[in-house]
Order: sequence, then structure tokens, then C-alpha cells
Amino acid sequence: MKTNLTQTEFQALMEKNPRAQRTDKGNYAIRTRVTARSNESTFFVSDEPCGRPTITRADYQKVAKMQDDYLTQHESIQVDGYIGPDPDFRVACRVIVEQSNANIAAMQQQLYFPPDEHFSPKFTIIITPNLPAEEYPNQRLIAVDLENWTTRVFGSDYFGESKKGGLRMWNHWVYQQGGLALHAGCKVFPDIVNREELALIIGLSGTGKTTTTFRQQHDSLPVQDDFCALFPNGKVYASENGCFAKTIGLDPDDEPTIYKALTQPTSWLENVTVSPDGSIDFTDGSYTTNGRGTFQLSAIPHRDPSDLPPVKYIFLLNRNFNIIPAVARLDHKLAAQYFMLGETTGTSAGGKSEAGKALRVPGTNPFFTMDDALQANRFQELLKTMPDVEVYLLNTGRVGGDDDDPRSKKVKIRHSSAIIEAILNRTIHWKQDTIFHYEIAAVLPDFEDAELLNPYLFYKQQGRLEEYESILQRLQLERDDYLQHYTHLEI
Repeated sequence: MKTNLTQTEFQALMEKNPRAQRTDKGNYAIRTRVTARSNESTFFVSDEPCGRPTITRADYQKVAKMQDDYLTQHESIQVDGYIGPDPDFRVACRVIVEQSNANIAAMQQQLYFPPDEHFSPKFTIIITPNLPAEEYPNQRLIAVDLENWTTRVFGSDYFGESKKGGLRMWNHWVYQQGGLALHAGCKVFPDIVNREELALIIGLSGTGKTTTTFRQQHDSLPVQDDFCALFPNGKVYASENGCFAKTIGLDPDDEPTIYKALTQPTSWLENVTVSPDGSIDFTDGSYTTNGRGTFQLSAIPHRDPSDLPPVKYIFLLNRNFNIIPAVARLDHKLAAQYFMLGETTGTSAGGKSEAGKALRVPGTNPFFTMDDALQANRFQELLKTMPDVEVYLLNTGRVGGDDDDPRSKKVKIRHSSAIIEAILNRTIHWKQDTIFHYEIAAVLPDFEDAELLNPYLFYKQQGRLEEYESILQRLQLERDDYLQHYTHLEI
């Protein structure tokens, strides 16, 4: 077994891999057989019902032995590292993967904080992409053994199973410590009245979380683009030392930081189109629209993830296509409700079964391991310890219809960025929405499309108020029905 190779050594292992291609930027692009997370193949090891699909411990022990035996006959690679940089709040992780899929180990190494002399693994992720689990959906299995902090992956070569294998267990561990793991990007604004202010951007993968995190306002600096741990009084801990970014449509003008980071020699690309001459095409989604790439945060300007200031702003991303405004300000009660509702539109990150469909994912976090009501209750408990935190709903989709509706208007990256800047500058004048009870922007100076701020007026001007009322009634019924299904919900 090869252990803790350098990135240069990982690249050397991929030189002759038929699924790898070196780009004209000097990095490698890998085409995987599996192009998204295998949600339908993910099972928790338990002999009792746990609210999630389960595999019995006896069956788990059989597949574990099969995987262990397989690895004795195949070369493998081990990568060690930490989730989190804080010596008092970090978890040691070990990933073991087949050598033929060395890119998975290389990409994971970029996201971990490096091991030190005190390293002793608590979490273990074992990945055998070329060993099918024949009795499970699509001959793939992601078996999550929380009792022993181990995740085993069979039959999938998609890197996201490695990344989420550790972070899913981290979700469970953080909750046990009294906090809540949030599927959120994190950034700081360093020049707000001579002090730092921190924002969390909560959203489902592919809905603008990374883009919003890395887009600059007031010289903001990203801390990371994915999971953070939130504790009482707004204490925040980071989890990763790198970024796993979505690449479809990546544009150097709209997203210059991510574009530059993914087009340098040390990054890794997954399912991104590369021409025979090595040129990268981020616009081609013919193989999958869930193209991805990893890079270390050291490749870009960023804020050191240690000793973060308490959270000041929370942005809940809601990728919607009807009557949700580009921005709404929420009181803490509404914030907990919208957190639990988890309204958004699925993307290719969740596989073909989710892409383009209206979803409810509590906390926009598909990796919470228990009853989802518990994370909403915990979120509300934490908000009570943060009286000064501001919570906003950001629609990163469209108003008035989907992409194919010529009457609709898109909430563009620059719109969301301008809204965040206005929030920081205190230049938005708010008014109460008497139906939804949140506040919407009555005046937002120099905003280029005011119709995005008030969907009611948008529908009225187009003579579509009957459609607006129909959507409104449907939303209210669906929301009430959805929340009533959670018997342990306290919001």
C-alpha cells in the first residue's frame, strides 16, 4: 500500500490511465463511469429502523469481508488528514482507495488538512470503485457504519463519495458535540467598520453556494465552500482545506477565482470536456452537467480558517422558479421554518433523479444522519443564542417561470452579489410582505431589475395574478402538509 503520496506522485500514477487526460494547463481531467452521488445505493448499518435505508450488521460484515479480501489482491493508496484545522476541534480521517483510481486519493488529499505527529484516525473511508456490489442498486453500495465511524464504497468512481463519506460522519459527530453541521460556504468581510464579519451561505450543491462564497463584496475572502460547524453564540468551525467546485458554465468573468484555481497545474478535473489538444471546455455538458474540480485553498486568496469571528449573516439559498423574490429578510422563527422546508430545485449533483425537480431537503443538507426535525430544532436553538445574526433568503433561480419560459427573468450572479453588497452597506429599504410575513426590498438603489425583488408586481404587470394566486395556495398547502409529517419538529 502506498501512503500519503505527493501530488506530483499522484499525477505520475495517472499518466497512463486511459480515463485520464492531461490538459494544456498541466492538470489532469478524469472521466468517471459514475457521474453523481449514488443516493439510492446509500445504506446505514443498523439492525433497527433509523429513518434512513439500512443494511443489517450481518449483511454489512459480509460485504466488508468481501472488500477487505479484494484489497489484499489489488494495489491501494492511503491518504491521511484532518477534517478541520483546529487542534481542539478536528477529526482525523483515513481514506483507502484502489491505486487504479489514484485521482480520488489525490483529490481527497487536497481537501484534508495535513496530518501531524499526533495523527490517529477516527474516521475511515474505504473505496473500491472496481468491485461491484451485485445485490444493491446499480451494483453500487455506500455502507455507512456510524457505530465504528467507517464508510465503505463499492462500485463508484465518483470522487464525491469520498468527500461526503467523511463529511457525512462528521455531521453525526458535530451533532453529538452540541453543534450543527451546515451544508454551507463561509466567507468573511474584513473591512466592515474595522472588524471582520462572517457569513454562512447555506444551499444544496449546484444552487450557487460556491459561487456566492467566492464572489467578492467589500474585499471579502472565502474561508471554504462546503460544510461548517455552527455552535452557540455563533461560533463557527471550518471543515476543509480545499474546494470541490461545480464546473458547468464556469466563466472567467463571472467566477474568476474558481476559474483561475481550476486552470492551474495542481488542480484536478472530473468529467470536464477536454479536447485532443488539451483545451478545457467548461460549457460542454454532453457527458454530464455535473462536471467538478478540486483545488487547495492555498491556490487562491482566502481567509485562514482558524479562529473565525462569530457569524453575522446567514444566507439561505432557494433556487426557485416562481414567486420567491431575489431576496427576503427573515426573522428567526421564519428562518427556522425555511431552513426546515429546504425548498430548492435539484441539480445534477444529486443525479438524474433530482436534476430539475422541485425538492425539499431540510437544511439543504442531504447528509444529516438522523430525523431531519432534529437539525431544524438545533438550528432554532442556536439562533436563540445569536440575537444579532441576520438571516436572508436568496433565490438563485428565476422569477416567473423556468428556463424555457420567455416571460421569466433569471436572478443572475451579479444580482445576488449586488444584493449582498447592499445588505452590507445598509442601503436596502425593507417592507413587510403581508402574505409570506417576511420582508422584501422596497427600495434597492441602482439595482438593475426591480421586478426580481417583488414577484407579485412582476406577475401583476404581466396579467398573471390568477397564476400567482394558484402558486401561492399550492405552496401554502404543501408547506403545511410537509411540516406536519415531522412529529418531533419544535419550530
